[in-house]
Amino acid sequence: MANYDIPPYFKTLRGVVESFVDAGRLGLACGVVGLIMKRGYNVNVFVMNVILNGLRRKGEVQGAVELFRRMEMNGVKPDAYSYNTLVNGLCKAKKVEEARLLLVEMKRLNCCPNSVTYATLMDGLCKEGRPEEALEIMADMRENGLDADVFVYGALMNGFIRVGKFDRGRELFYEMLEKGISPNVVTFGCLVHGLSKMGKWEEAIDVLDAMAERGSFPDVFIYTSLIDGLFKEGKVKKALEMFDLMVKKGQQPSSITYNVVIHGMCKEGLIRDAFEVFETMRTKGETPDVNTYNSLLMGLCNKGRVDEALHLFNLMVKDKDYAKPDIMTFNMIMHGLCKEGRVAEAENIYRKMVARGSIGNIVTLNTLLGGYLSKGNIKQAMEVWKRIIELGFVPNSSTYSIMINAFCKTGMVSMAKGLLNKMRACKPGPTLSDCNTVLGLLCKEDQLEQARALSKAGLLDEAKEIYDRMISVGYAPDCIVREDLIAPLNLSSIMGFFSIVAPDGIGMRWRIFAANEEEA
Repeated sequence: MANYDIPPYFKTLRGVVESFVDAGRLGLACGVVGLIMKRGYNVNVFVMNVILNGLRRKGEVQGAVELFRRMEMNGVKPDAYSYNTLVNGLCKAKKVEEARLLLVEMKRLNCCPNSVTYATLMDGLCKEGRPEEALEIMADMRENGLDADVFVYGALMNGFIRVGKFDRGRELFYEMLEKGISPNVVTFGCLVHGLSKMGKWEEAIDVLDAMAERGSFPDVFIYTSLIDGLFKEGKVKKALEMFDLMVKKGQQPSSITYNVVIHGMCKEGLIRDAFEVFETMRTKGETPDVNTYNSLLMGLCNKGRVDEALHLFNLMVKDKDYAKPDIMTFNMIMHGLCKEGRVAEAENIYRKMVARGSIGNIVTLNTLLGGYLSKGNIKQAMEVWKRIIELGFVPNSSTYSIMINAFCKTGMVSMAKGLLNKMRACKPGPTLSDCNTVLGLLCKEDQLEQARALSKAGLLDEAKEIYDRMISVGYAPDCIVREDLIAPLNLSSIMGFFSIVAPDGIGMRWRIFAANEEEA
């Protein structure tokens, strides 16, 4: 138009700005704004909001902030839409505090925040795990004469459920109903997800019925949450029925849904069924990811079908049509091989892992450590221990437990006891199982004084467990040993222990009674 001396109208130039922004060509859009100003037109807030929104969509939040601050300098006063655009961008960039300051600024400049401003800010706080602060924003919203809508309640419900406060999320749902606000698929989905996490799957299914009564039908997210909850509760049959119902209702399972079903089946040992779902997944055009394959590997290894797992693993390594293995994949196959005593093969898998640029994690090396120790190969186990330290990994409770258990099995009581004492200085400290293993060995080796010392050091909270462990290793404790084990306990604990291990031991009853009489 300019080439033919036809001056473009403001509306034409505004349309060009919108087109460039929609195409992601923000530089050209700004150039057109310059042309608008050159032609003598006043740039209005609508045009600036178009560019502001374009910057937000591209994630260029800092650029949006700078443009926002230049608007007033150029005689353009930001409106509620301008502020909302910036609040949205800042919340998505996890800069919620800056977004909150904008709310304060809006009030100060008499630019009234609307429900979108509040809902966006509350959603940002909830996604940062701060739902209580979001409730404060809702109170402020009400003070300013605005009512919370279904989107506000949805954000708050999701926020509380995300931080594990499922009951609070449910309260908000019923509060919403009392106020006459009709739930949408999102709010129903939040509630179903929360109930599923709580293991209240029957109540979650009732919510599905309530949805249908209100003419709102579950989406793939709701079905997936419910199926996941049922599997985690061990309700495999119900989970599979829900999966079938989902398909019958015309909802196409997503890759996440298939992963949930495959993982649940593999965990329950339903390997053949899991592979059938896997094939259906591929037939329906959903691409299996590394989590899909890791679930299948777990199922095969748990069933002792390690060679089949190894074949699948090799396909992942070599075939580009398969998902590339991650650390969990390598850990899974190494664990399966070590369980079968094929530690040398597990070591080879680890070398492949290193060759691919990954040193693994503490779980990887714990697997090798346990593998070598279970074979009695102390030398190689110590090499793995050195590797753990050299690579900068921090030994965890599993590392020590593996070593304590192995040393006890081989009768290396001093080393096991030394590790147990080392664990006492660490967090979270030795487990009851670790203590029982060492105490059982000390008792079996007739090193009762050391067993008493460890017991009195506060390593055991439940003397009953020590007693059971002593019996399990073939040592029959007499009345004096029992008395030494329960000496550190209070009276209520002593009587609980006594009722289990010495129901007819009159002598022991008398000793306990006399001891407490003396203390009194």
